[in-house]
This record gives sequence, C-alpha cells and structure tokens, in this order.
Amino acid sequence: MASIDRSTRRGPAVAGALLAGAAVALALGVYGRVHDPNPHPLFTGGFSSYVQFKVWFTTAAAALVLVQLVTALWMWGRLPGVRATPGWVGPAHRWSGALAFVILVPVALNCLYSIGFETDYGARSLVHSVAGCAFYGGYTAKMIGLRLRGRPGWTLPVLGGFVFACFVVLFLTSAAWFFQSGRPLT
Repeated sequence: MASIDRSTRRGPAVAGALLAGAAVALALGVYGRVHDPNPHPLFTGGFSSYVQFKVWFTTAAAALVLVQLVTALWMWGRLPGVRATPGWVGPAHRWSGALAFVILVPVALNCLYSIGFETDYGARSLVHSVAGCAFYGGYTAKMIGLRLRGRPGWTLPVLGGFVFACFVVLFLTSAAWFFQSGRPLT
C-alpha cells in the first residue's frame, strides 16, 4: 500500500480554508448589497450617535491590532533587536486578537444593518465596504488555518498579514478619515 505524502494532503485543506473565507466575504458583500439599509442603528453603545460608537470602537480595536502586530512579529522572530520570546507573548497575541474581533463585531453589524455595502458615496465608501468583507473573510480563513495540521509555514503569516492589511484599510477609510475630516462616515 502506497503512503500518501503529507504535502499533497495539506494543499486541499488550505484551499478549503481560503474558499471558506471567500464564501464569508462574498456572503457579507451580497447581503450588504441586497439588504435595504435601515437608517436607525442597532445600538450606539452609550455614545451620542452610532458614528461616534463606530469610530471609538474601531479606534480601540486599532490599539489591539497594534498589539497583534507586535506580538506576531515577536512570535515569528521578526521583531528587531529581540531574540527570545517570553511565554506570555502567545497568549497576549490570542487575547488581543479575540478582543479586537469582539469589539469589531458590533461595528460591522451596525455598518451592514444601517448602511449596507455602500457604493453611492464615492471611492472611499466602496473601498471601505470591500475591505470590510475581505477582513471577515480573511479572518475566517485564518481561524480555520490555525486548526490545520501540517499546514505550510507561510499560511498563518500570509493570512494574518492579509487580515492586518484589511483592517488598516478599514481604519483609514473610517475612523482615521472621520478624525481628519470631521464628517460623517457615509
């Protein structure tokens, strides 16, 4: 009986993770596009408006995403000038990512429900909508990729980098844009 090479088995698993992520991104985009936006937000989290809520929650998530970046670089031995990785870095990476995700879910729900997949307000809102869908799709693929045994070494850094890049675009086209312009996000 011939043995199956592990490298031939892990390709379909990684492809499956990528397809699941693409399905999530597409589903969010389709829902956001066909859903009739409701101008009343789901919740404001105690802020004076849902715009303030989204801006400040996204800014809090940005701080956690910076922790994610530093701890990921540390874990992968890419943090300049640092050789050893203390035991607390891995848990700090996982918890900061989990908290950032939890903070961003109500923001995304408000965006999808109140605004939808926006294309009517120019390139910024279109890029923001695409980045939001890609973020959650990339996050899905990364979470599935974490569970794959024998995955290629590039899988987590590439997926994590993709999720990080999507978040940066989201932040720049929402909270940072709001702070710079002082105008509503739509």
